[in-house]
Amino acid sequence: MQSKEIVLPRKLVNELLHHAQSSEKLEVCGFVGKNSADEFSCYPVDNIAETPSTRFLMAPEEHIDTMKAMRDKKEDVFAIYHSHPTAPARPSATDIELASYPDACYLIISLNTKGVLEMRCFKILHDENLVEMTLRMIEK
Repeated sequence: MQSKEIVLPRKLVNELLHHAQSSEKLEVCGFVGKNSADEFSCYPVDNIAETPSTRFLMAPEEHIDTMKAMRDKKEDVFAIYHSHPTAPARPSATDIELASYPDACYLIISLNTKGVLEMRCFKILHDENLVEMTLRMIEK
């Protein structure tokens, strides 16, 4: 699979970064929905992992509610996002193993880059193949 550019509106990027910064010690997570008009929505979901400082597990009820909300708004799952408070913006072995949306992008936000937030985007395929996507932000 060739590298592909992913274009995100500044408003969405700011929302994702703000969510990550709201929890500097624990991973945050959620979904990004996208409709046919290329409009995006951010859906934060509670992280109920036993070790939320290094893992994320979306609360099942919120996960289901988010899927319903996206369906009602005629959106598809565009991305799953989560933060890495103390690790680089790259999928961990666990992230890769547990990835269950092969058509979605995986956005990872690192808070561990010397005071600068970093967000990277990956496709995680069924065979655990990892492809980094180029991120570009636009004013919209």
